[in-house]
Amino acid sequence: MKWPRLCLLAALLATGGGVRAQISLPNAGRGLDGVEGAVDRLGNRLGDATAPLTNAATGALGTLGQLADARLNRLGDFLRSHRNTVEADDTGQPARAHEVLLLDPDAAALSGATLVGYKLIEQGDLDGLGITYARLATPQGTSLANALRQLRHILPGKEISADQIHFPSGATRSTGSAAPTAPAPRGGTVGIIDGGVPPGPRIAAQNAFASGGPVPNPHAEAIASLLAGAGTAHIVVADVYGRDPAGGNALAIARALAWMAGQRVSVVSISLVGPANPLLAKAIGSVQARGMIVTAAVGNDGAAAPPAFPASYTGVVAVTGVDGRGQVLFEAGRASHLDYAAPGADLTAIGAGGKLQHLRGTSFAAPLVAARLAALGQAGGGASAILQRADSEATDRNRRTGRGILCASCRKGI
Repeated sequence: MKWPRLCLLAALLATGGGVRAQISLPNAGRGLDGVEGAVDRLGNRLGDATAPLTNAATGALGTLGQLADARLNRLGDFLRSHRNTVEADDTGQPARAHEVLLLDPDAAALSGATLVGYKLIEQGDLDGLGITYARLATPQGTSLANALRQLRHILPGKEISADQIHFPSGATRSTGSAAPTAPAPRGGTVGIIDGGVPPGPRIAAQNAFASGGPVPNPHAEAIASLLAGAGTAHIVVADVYGRDPAGGNALAIARALAWMAGQRVSVVSISLVGPANPLLAKAIGSVQARGMIVTAAVGNDGAAAPPAFPASYTGVVAVTGVDGRGQVLFEAGRASHLDYAAPGADLTAIGAGGKLQHLRGTSFAAPLVAARLAALGQAGGGASAILQRADSEATDRNRRTGRGILCASCRKGI
């Protein structure tokens, strides 16, 4: 199936949240253990969706128009490459194929859906959050977009959505080995919702929310390394990708949040971006009501891109990235609000085999803010008190950095 680019552009502009993909660092070819390596280690899950935006010779990021154009190309390529497991929803966003999510299902709604050909795959709840859902297989021969329209017509008043996919918003590039000295931990616990990571002394717990997981990948490993370098004492990991071609979906992230709440994790970092989803929005609201602080990256599709989610959900701490000079990254995306900035370029982490990873992207700013909030939370108090302490140590507050830059010196993972 050929995707006309103008139609795809119209679909993306019509929705409040376009899918974001990674921005690759300059490299001499696609064989580097960077974004492309991450794709290989995830079983080529993202395919061409993670193609580099930078010029291999000059490293230039290009114009905002080129960022938008590259996003459209990646999205079209991703949908074509995974047509058996991924399908466009009614707004053009990639989602798990052949199924829809029905929130707060009751007997009447399930019966109505069954009568017109939908089949119940699973009926469940997000443990401890009081949120119920049903996964329904779409009628054979019905596209996901048409199925969503049909079911919303049949079940007015019910929240029905696709299970949209979220993508990482940063990139790694491996350049060698390193043996850093760990600084004295500043404490606190941070949960990360991403891929898997190898076992380590700071990994307090890890769970899989996608088939075949947990599976370590460079994006998640870099985030865990940065958290350790920023002084986080304990890291709790939820792998929402595993080996699932449709991993990173909204249901997996919602389940991961429920598990984090059960683990009593008070600060969670999500460096993934995608469209708005009602199930995920409810899950975030529920864990926030229980005292959890959720931080999220604003993505890397430039200031002209639609608002990123989950960063744009109410109450989520939205984070952008700055380089070594304190300048906001050119490619940094946006959310409906902006809270803080943190290093998102000119920083390194330790990846698989002790290799030094050079990082770029707002993905890596979000966990650094989370590290500071977790450390500041040890003094007690709720989210408001913690954010007030963070405000007092933030620097260079302006329109582009929100409440200011946190963890400005946190540029080396361990």
